Amino acid sequence: ELPATELVKECYRSIFNYCTSLIVAPVLPATTLADYCYSHMFYNCTSLTKAPELPATELAIYCYQMMFYNCTSLATAPALPATTLANNCYYEMFCVCTSLTTAHELPATTLADSCYYGMFNNCTSLTTAPELPATTLAVRCYNYMFRNCDSLTTAPELPATTLAPYCYYYMFADCTSLTTVPELPATTLVEDCYSGMFSGCTSLIKTPELPAT
Repeated sequence: ELPATELVKECYRSIFNYCTSLIVAPVLPATTLADYCYSHMFYNCTSLTKAPELPATELAIYCYQMMFYNCTSLATAPALPATTLANNCYYEMFCVCTSLTTAHELPATTLADSCYYGMFNNCTSLTTAPELPATTLAVRCYNYMFRNCDSLTTAPELPATTLAPYCYYYMFADCTSLTTVPELPATTLVEDCYSGMFSGCTSLIKTPELPAT
């Protein structure tokens, strides 16, 4: 266990980076995070099967950046209860976690710049996406979030009616099993808001209605 409940900048950054035989992660009870505190913490821990609980409800810049990147045996993701996000907070957190099948709801309703950037990129076994209730978006908030999740068949609802630049940029690109896409209710467009959103979704047979005028 790492018992600290209040963290400081970069405190655990890369601490177990490339520990390829690590099976059990330490308990992480911290509720006060700091910039880059867990960045790359378990990067390339290819034997890790379960992630520790992450109880913080208020995040910090890049706090979970690439935390479990390329943890190819990770089958279960922790609940992520945070409702106050920060720029790049979940940046590529589970990228290339090829054994991950499900993800918990992400309850935040107000997003931050690049907050979910590449979060589940290349999670090729992911069959169920988390709920995404956010109604206030931010620049690049969902960029590449599910790119190349080629087991994903249904996309989560996206209720926001006001968009942000690059908000859905390549969000579901190359999700080759995706057959159902969400309604996109926004009526006013912004720069690159839907660019590449469903690019390479080779199983998609029907497009969503795009009511923007």
